[in-house]
Formats: sequence, C-alpha cells, structure tokens
Amino acid sequence: MTTRKDWDTYFLDMAYMASTRSRCTRRHVGAVLVQGKKLLGAAYNGAPMGVPDCSEAGCMLVEEYELQNLEGAEQVIKKQRCIRTIHAEQNLLLFTDPKDRENSAVYVTDQPCWTCSNMLANSGVTEIVYHRPYNKDSTKVTALMEQKGIIFRRLETYTPPPGTSEPIKDPLV
Repeated sequence: MTTRKDWDTYFLDMAYMASTRSRCTRRHVGAVLVQGKKLLGAAYNGAPMGVPDCSEAGCMLVEEYELQNLEGAEQVIKKQRCIRTIHAEQNLLLFTDPKDRENSAVYVTDQPCWTCSNMLANSGVTEIVYHRPYNKDSTKVTALMEQKGIIFRRLETYTPPPGTSEPIKDPLV
C-alpha cells in the first residue's frame, strides 16, 4: 500500500510537473496557486507566447550590479540574468484571477527572485512555499516576506517526482 502524500508534497509535485513545460536552458521553474486545497492555476517560466524561447534563440543575458552590505563592508555584487524569459511566478499572476489570489498560497519549485517576490507580496497571497533556494536575493526576499507578514517557507527535505528536476545551469545560485 502506498502512503498518501501530504498537501505540501502534492502541490509542490504539481509545481515541478508544470516546470517540465519550460524550455529555458538554464533553469526549469514551475508555480501553482492554491486556495484551501483547491488548485487555481499553474505556470512555468518561458518566453512570451509566439516568441522564440531560449532553446531556439539563446538566452538574452544582461549583467547587473548591486551594492550589498556584507559583514559591515559594502561590496559590489555582479549578477547575470536572462531577460527573454517571463518567470513562472509572473506567468502565474498574469493568468490567474486577482480575487483567487486573496488569502491563497503559491507553491514554487524555486525561491522567488526579488522582482517576483515584490509582485507576489502585492498580489494578496498569504503563503509562499518553495523547494530550491535562490541565494542571489535570499536575504532581501526573506526580509520582505517578514515585513508583509507572508508565510515563507522552504521544504528542504522534499524530493521532486522522477524526471521533473532539471539541473540548474546557473553557477551563481
């Protein structure tokens, strides 16, 4: 007899299944919107509809610099990101009803970046559950979620369904 999955595992499995639709060459990310125990939407990262994606046209990388205070000293941190891809969380917000987001949870394969965190913080969701950390923005994102009172938690012991977890090709993560 197989053991019944808990709700966190069930919904994070769905986020990983959504991520299998991504054609990004660097990272496959999936997200689902849940209210109570009801799935309201699913999304993944990729280029806008009808536009060549990274697997067809290559990544459109830009470099950014950020001033961070590390151990009392300001340091310039170089970041690289693809601007061809719409993030899974952004697609989820684009394709779900704003009233459905009120008091809902988002399950996402990866910790949201700063931009997605800002958007989620303003969307009405009250909880974000993720699996893989995203170290580039982790400190800022965690502080934002605390300020907004959004439950923000990582499922560290979670294991994705077989065949859904692509290797991350971003060395800065």
